[in-house]
Amino acid sequence: MMDKHKRTGWKVMIPAGVLVSGLLLAGCGAADSSTDSAAAPQTGSTSAPAAEGTAASGTNSSTGSNTTAPADNTAGQPSTAGSKQTSASTDGSADLTAQREESSLQSTIKKVDGKDVVTNPESMTVIVNKDRYLPDGYEPPDLVVPDVAFSYDGVLEKSHMRKEAAGALEKLFKAAKSDDLDLRAVSGYRSYKRQVSIYNNNVATKGKAYTDRVSARPGTSEHQTGLAIDVSGPGIGYGLEQSFGKTAEGKWLKQHAAEYGFVIRYKKGADAITGYTWEPWHIRYVGKEVAQDVTAKDLTLEEYFDQDKIKQ
Repeated sequence: MMDKHKRTGWKVMIPAGVLVSGLLLAGCGAADSSTDSAAAPQTGSTSAPAAEGTAASGTNSSTGSNTTAPADNTAGQPSTAGSKQTSASTDGSADLTAQREESSLQSTIKKVDGKDVVTNPESMTVIVNKDRYLPDGYEPPDLVVPDVAFSYDGVLEKSHMRKEAAGALEKLFKAAKSDDLDLRAVSGYRSYKRQVSIYNNNVATKGKAYTDRVSARPGTSEHQTGLAIDVSGPGIGYGLEQSFGKTAEGKWLKQHAAEYGFVIRYKKGADAITGYTWEPWHIRYVGKEVAQDVTAKDLTLEEYFDQDKIKQ
């Protein structure tokens, strides 16, 4: 069992014979519709966690083995959320431009066996989508369990994030708690092996043509980077639905996520760019300066890191 407070690296072990349901649910970068064997909501939850994600064609959830429940130590922390969100300082515009060019879509891709594979998988600004694959079998080097409230009991594969992103999430949750809001983490890291299991099951039960239309192929889920996580609140029973965006927690998250280095990854009306419909629950860590600049410019990450738009 891993002691999350030690903040050590973690290698995901997926038990053989994982049961996956036949539903095709494709949001948040991969189809994942199986249930957690011990994923009862924590105190205050009004229902079990909802299916994870809503892509252009469906929704999904992820699973893993159950060990111990992470503690919620967010109470009583001071809030920094009351101040208005500001864009990145113009003094740092040159540095941001250089960072955008270094991480541009065009400069961070190579062909491998006919697929476009990212060359910067461990970068905080890596861009993964339905057309941009992570290297086969990629695992983040520094997965830990953030010390936040979850929508379920136990530590699962999806309870993990990369260390820097996890630390930022803890600060975000503490700020929300100080504003009397009850954010819960629902689904973070999803391994390549887990995606393969889900994808193959969907092909077997629904057919390859249909599966490819509605779900991301293994290796194209942003959750595999360890930098993305789905969050929710009590207003929708800690599920993952677009109505989350209309709740107090959803509105707060949209307003303050960038202050802690996160962006709402799949914006409303940007389906054709990101490949997914609006997901107000799916946040992606990119660091404070980039997050604030992306949010101020009202761009998707695909647009922000497109070489043709960087100097506009």
